[in-house]
Amino acid sequence: MVLSPSIQVAPVQSSADMRRFLEFPYEHYRNDPNWVAPLRLDQRELLDRTKHPFYQHAEMECFLARLNGRVCGRIAAILDRDYNAAREPKVGTFGFYESVNSQSVADALFQAAREWLAARGASVLRGPMNPSINYECGVLVDGFNSPPSVMTTFNPPYYERLFEGAGLREARDLYAYRITRDQVGMMLAKLDRAARVCSAPAVRIRSVELKRFDVEVEAVWNIYGAAWRQNWGAAPMTLDEFRHLGRQLKPILIPKLALIAESAGQPVAFGLVIPDINQALKHANGSLFPLGLLKVLYYKSKIRKLRVLVLGALEEYRDPGATARLSATLLRNAFELGYREAECSWIVEDNRAAIRSLEFLGAERSKTYRIYEGPAGIPET
Repeated sequence: MVLSPSIQVAPVQSSADMRRFLEFPYEHYRNDPNWVAPLRLDQRELLDRTKHPFYQHAEMECFLARLNGRVCGRIAAILDRDYNAAREPKVGTFGFYESVNSQSVADALFQAAREWLAARGASVLRGPMNPSINYECGVLVDGFNSPPSVMTTFNPPYYERLFEGAGLREARDLYAYRITRDQVGMMLAKLDRAARVCSAPAVRIRSVELKRFDVEVEAVWNIYGAAWRQNWGAAPMTLDEFRHLGRQLKPILIPKLALIAESAGQPVAFGLVIPDINQALKHANGSLFPLGLLKVLYYKSKIRKLRVLVLGALEEYRDPGATARLSATLLRNAFELGYREAECSWIVEDNRAAIRSLEFLGAERSKTYRIYEGPAGIPET
């Protein structure tokens, strides 16, 4: 592979380099009306290998690309020990990718990530994952005409071409589906019918109790680990990670949209729908001070869009009737609260049951994200 001699890729080794790594997206997207700037403090925390609980079981190296001395791209190479504990071949991931529209820059960034991962025993490169499939992941390949929902990715259309030009190929597509207020009546009728017809196990549906938040988070973590274990690409989350994520979501959590289904007093399923806080964050430009916090608080009250983040059940409670009851309760509560639309995301392409259910209900596919895969090390040309 021949790379331009004017492009240099080097690991992030200083605090100044980390600031450049963090700031590059804000410069890169400054003229894109659909990009939503994430809060810098959240990004800094997510990349902090000394504090974030993900790095208790993973290692990461961040790289910056420079063209004639100017930062033109970034990438992180990530190796999750828990994910690879009983897995062959070993999979390394890449994440936090951003670059200018240059195949040479993309090739140089991917070469750095491949070499770092291959040196640590990985033979497969997969991503983007920021930093794992449990966080923001996938490159947007369809649906560029609207801003991303909370905890989903956004990128220029040319990333698809750069990734494929660097020798990566589609591993899986991830879909987002849109539900509008106008569809709710028809959807509820179908869900209520399914709940009556199917012989669902006896379950009681209740809201998450914020006063017992830590206990509730642990109960949901147990379901999450069991219910998603067999899904494609599933990566285990430690309880510390799950609690960390719970603390981040708690300020925007609405109890009527965070539901647990119980059988004989034991949690067996849960559904979580969150306000699309991106609709408020887009006014803050990534900073809460000096005026960003006031803007977020003001626009938070005007949010009318939701994201259906997770909906899952233990295997023995996956009867369509039980799932229909949980979905119907969430849907009723959401639109009774005045929200006008919801995004269900993401659903992996081979989860045919979920896709059939959403399309049967009338949801429309609105965005497609793609996970890419290729060899670690230097691919043959």
